[in-house]
This record gives sequence, C-alpha cells and structure tokens, in this order.
Amino acid sequence: MKYCASQFSYQPIYQSTTPMKLPSFRKAKSPPFVTVVSGLPRSGTSMMMKALEAGGLAIVTDAQRVADEDNPKGYYEMERVKQMDKGDTAWVADAQGKVVKVISALLEHLPAGYQYRVVFMQRALPEVLASQKKMLERRGEPTDRVSDEEMTRLFTKHLQKVELWLRAQPNFQVLTVDYNRMLADPVPYVRQINQFLGGALDEQRMAEVVDPNLYRNRA
Repeated sequence: MKYCASQFSYQPIYQSTTPMKLPSFRKAKSPPFVTVVSGLPRSGTSMMMKALEAGGLAIVTDAQRVADEDNPKGYYEMERVKQMDKGDTAWVADAQGKVVKVISALLEHLPAGYQYRVVFMQRALPEVLASQKKMLERRGEPTDRVSDEEMTRLFTKHLQKVELWLRAQPNFQVLTVDYNRMLADPVPYVRQINQFLGGALDEQRMAEVVDPNLYRNRA
C-alpha cells in the first residue's frame, strides 16, 4: 500500500519542488478504483465528500440521512455501508469510479478484489470529542458515560490499529488530510487530493465549498 500524507506524520509521496499544473474539468473521468473518504466520526468526512462532489466525482449515497444542525451541508452517507460487517458488500462493484464515505472502523470490511484510494481525514481529537458531545446533547443522549481522557486513549489506539491495517493492504493507497489546516487554506490540499485521485477534478470548485463557517467545535 502506498501511504501519502498531507501535513501529517507520514512520509509524503508527492515532494516535487515545482507545483504540478493540471487542467481543470467540470466532470472527472471515471478511474478504475473506488475512492473512499474515511476517518473518525466528526472528523471532516462530510466536508470532503462535498468537495469531491463539487470537483466532479460521482458520490455513492442513498440520501436517507438528511442535513441537520450537526451537518448543515449533508452527511453524504449510504446505509448499506454500515452493513458491511454483516456481509453486505455487493454494492462496492458499482462504486468504482465514484466516492463513498466509510468510517474508519469499517474500512477492514471493504472486500478484496478492488483497488481503493482512501482520503483519510485527521482532526484534532479534542475537537472530535467536542463535536460528538454536541451531537449527543442535541439528541438528548448522555455525554458522560466515558471520560474525554478515556475516549482519547481509545481513539488513539483505534487510529494506530487502522493505520497498521491499511499499510498491510496491497490494494489500498492512502492520503491523509489535516481537516484543521485544510479549512484554513484549502487550495494546496485540494491540489494534492486532485493529484492523488488522478488529476481530473475541478480544483476551484472543490476549494470554493470548503466552508470555514462550519468550524464550530474548536479545541
């Protein structure tokens, strides 16, 4: 598996000192791989899905989970993805050339036999916890069952496990994207994402949908 980092701790693949100039298109070509947006819940995955859609990549969604106060731009999810651990993976064949959101805990259930390029969102854990807590509060659910310290430990352990698993998969390529930094300056991140996915996305449209106003749960 190739691992590529965007302002994170992994060794970048793209290190050219001369920026690569790529043409922009309204519609992206259909590549022979499945694009996957992943990360912890509340780590910026919906924002990335919206950006890729704006860039011209077809999205895999059933639109069952509609936009709300927690995700005013929409969730971009498909319920069948949540059933992969129960064996429901037949839909993956139709996801080639498209992008689908898969939380990090379900990545290991993606079936072999396909090529995947994973855009993995990284966000400061205190912000992830704050965002998840806000969501639970709006739903009237308890927020104190597990301490922030314990959740931080569990999430850190989980992310380490996912990283090791991804590195061992020959049919996965991974680009990590720092959510916090992308919100502050989307253009270089959009360029790198476009290169990672083949270079046929509309970078200007992608950058335009990155909305700093959604950055509400800061550390």
